[in-house]
Amino acid sequence: MPRSSRPSRPLLGAATLIALAATAAACGVQPAPTADPAGGPRHARAKNVVVLQGDGMGIAHRELVRLATKGQDEELAMDSLDVAGWVHTDPLDPEDTVTDSAASATAFATGVRTYNGAVGVDADGRALPTLLEQARRAGKATGLVTTSQVTDATPAAYGSHVPDRDDQSEIARQFIEETRPDVVLGGGEDRWLPPGEEGAWPDHPATDPTEESAGTQGNLIERAQELGYHYVSDAEGLAAARPRGRLLGLFANEEMFEHRNEGPDALYDPAVPLRDMASKALDVLSRDRDGFFLLVEEEGVDEMAHHNNAHLTIEAGAALDSTVQLVLDFAETHPDTLVVVVGDHETGGLAIENPDADDESGDGESTEDGPFTVAGTDLEFVVDWTTEQHTGAATPLTAQGPGADRLGRVQDSTDVHDAIAAAMLGRR
Repeated sequence: MPRSSRPSRPLLGAATLIALAATAAACGVQPAPTADPAGGPRHARAKNVVVLQGDGMGIAHRELVRLATKGQDEELAMDSLDVAGWVHTDPLDPEDTVTDSAASATAFATGVRTYNGAVGVDADGRALPTLLEQARRAGKATGLVTTSQVTDATPAAYGSHVPDRDDQSEIARQFIEETRPDVVLGGGEDRWLPPGEEGAWPDHPATDPTEESAGTQGNLIERAQELGYHYVSDAEGLAAARPRGRLLGLFANEEMFEHRNEGPDALYDPAVPLRDMASKALDVLSRDRDGFFLLVEEEGVDEMAHHNNAHLTIEAGAALDSTVQLVLDFAETHPDTLVVVVGDHETGGLAIENPDADDESGDGESTEDGPFTVAGTDLEFVVDWTTEQHTGAATPLTAQGPGADRLGRVQDSTDVHDAIAAAMLGRR
């Protein structure tokens, strides 16, 4: 966390301040926070905001990926940001203490806690303005990128308002007709097409014969194209896309991976890697002179942890970290970009143990995973699990860029929303 006290600075005259500001602007330098006449700091405004979420990612998940891919003496890209804190993710639910992804994402997106299953609405079902909608009203471009269905809980909470997260076709309709993100990339084509009407991703694929078109709002892909979206369905189409309008990409029937337990049926192999989707989104959105808001979600961490599959949790976490590095490289040349990396909740009760530790996990999917080798060493460790569900553990947050100083503390998920909104909209 950043230090709470800093040495005082000498006061400068108005002429000096104006000259310094002009010099900084000519050099493309982001101005630092200054004193506000009403008291307190005036925080620098973030022209661009990128929120990267590892669904289900707790501190142990980050450590698992670090040890397996970097070793004990190196850090993940997501751990290299300037500010670190952690987040309480409790829902406002009359029955559950532990949050689901919908309630958690709604709190991050709107600044209001709600019940499990709610998407973009409060506990009474009233629609709440989201960060994406606030960005759009401020003239910014907006985007949603995920390896889950694009209409799954997390992206849905930023771009729609429904009382039940399972109403995914209505979520898709709201995307294209109401909130209108400029970029929507991920899986979930089945929710955009009516039963019996196959798209680029055929019904009943060999990898999961249960998958088939199941939309309830007609052919929303055609509707999106009528409304000005350029539609792509594979990696080649995405790479070639140079849309003048909005961009919609659907790259799987459902999630962009097969989330089963150990064995050949469990795959983390997205048809389009998360990093490539994020790269295209940055390319499209950064053309907006007023900046942008972008949500990037790696769903694989959560789904693989639900199945207590540490091997594929590592793969999904490494894909997220590679994407974080991409965003940090972008921020290096666009210093007015706020970057936030966070988990919406913890999944699996993951524990990293020595190989000779007792296996408390049990049988079936919860059997202890490993051993794994610490990268660059002969050391080994195993992964133990306490559950196949979410837990109430706080999640780590790292951030850098304008407004990141507000996030280096213990906070609620709603506080994260408030800090991002303040930085993006120039509020105190």
